[in-house]
Order: sequence, then structure tokens, then C-alpha cells
Amino acid sequence: MATREAILTAAEQLYAEEGLAAVSNRSVSQAAGQGNIAAVNYHFGTRLDLVRAVMARHGEAVDLLRARHASEVAEGADLRAWVRCLVRPVTEHLAGLGSPSWQARCMVQVLTDPVTRNLVTEDALARPGLAVVIRGLERHLAGLPAGVRRRRGAMARHLITHTCAEQERDLADETAVPSQTWSDTANELEDAVYGLFAAPITHPHTQEA
Repeated sequence: MATREAILTAAEQLYAEEGLAAVSNRSVSQAAGQGNIAAVNYHFGTRLDLVRAVMARHGEAVDLLRARHASEVAEGADLRAWVRCLVRPVTEHLAGLGSPSWQARCMVQVLTDPVTRNLVTEDALARPGLAVVIRGLERHLAGLPAGVRRRRGAMARHLITHTCAEQERDLADETAVPSQTWSDTANELEDAVYGLFAAPITHPHTQEA
């Protein structure tokens, strides 16, 4: 178990700082302090299996927080309540990791790789907490055309992911302004994502699916 955790931690940091394409399983094994350079293959299999495991370690923890937030949403709650369930589990988990951390920056790298992006997105959508939140959001966004809902959902994902990665980087580099905490980031993201979903459609052609 300790070896697996060491490999996961080393892989996450390397992926975050160097990108997926530049990091081999051999380099992860070495960074994890494993004398056997095939340790990653032994414990996880392919590089894709390792990336999936790195993301699952955090994704499952975030989904537990998301399920808790969703369980506290009152009957008939508004759109903002469901946006809060989308945003705050992410920032709460990242805050709990301390600094430096690499998870948010690693996620950016994973989502820019077409193969890992599709796999990790499928895994995320299968998690029960996120499924509940998506249903809550969709009830309030039913008036938007399907194509608009889909594209705004993708915009929201990018906004949350990249904003959290920037905050994580600033905290690791000690360049964040003193008042900018993860809670501050959550507040700003909640406002921004709510505004994104609630914005009117001003160009009719964007309604096409």
C-alpha cells in the first residue's frame, strides 16, 4: 500500500509540473524511490491505468463531499444552491490537501490530453454525487436548448478546473495575495458559474444542438 501511494503522489506531481506526454512510467518509479523501474507497471499496469488511479483517488473524495452538499439542499432550492454543490466540494478538497499540492494542475494536464480526458470524464459522470448535482442543475436549466446546456456545462468545467489550478500554483509559489484563500476562490467561482448558467441567450443561432 505504501508503495502504491508513493507512486500515485510522484505521478501526480510529475504530471502537474511536466505534462503527461513528458512523463514515463520509468521516471515515475524513480521519483517514487523505487529501485525497480518497472514498479508502476507491476502495481498499476499501463500509463493510462496510472492516470486513472491518480484521478480516482481525488475524484472519489470530492464526490463524497458533493453527495454531502447535495443532501443538504432544501426542497425547491434555486439554481445557485446547485451551483454551490458543483463548486465547493472541489475547493474544499483542495484546501484540505494543504500547500503545495498538485491535484488541480494535474487535472488540467489530464483534461488537455484527448485520451485521458474522455476516460476521466466518463469516470466522473458515473459517480453518484455528481449525478445528483447534474440532475439538480438540469431541472433549473431545462429552458435552455440542449446544445447550449452542453456547451455551458463544458465552459463551467474549464472555468472551475483552470481557476483552481491557478490558485494552487499561486499558493505553491507563494504569490497569492494574502486574502485569497480557497474559500475566496469558491465564492468567486460560484458567482461566475452561476452567471454563466443564468446568462440569457442573445444570439439565437447558438441555440442549435
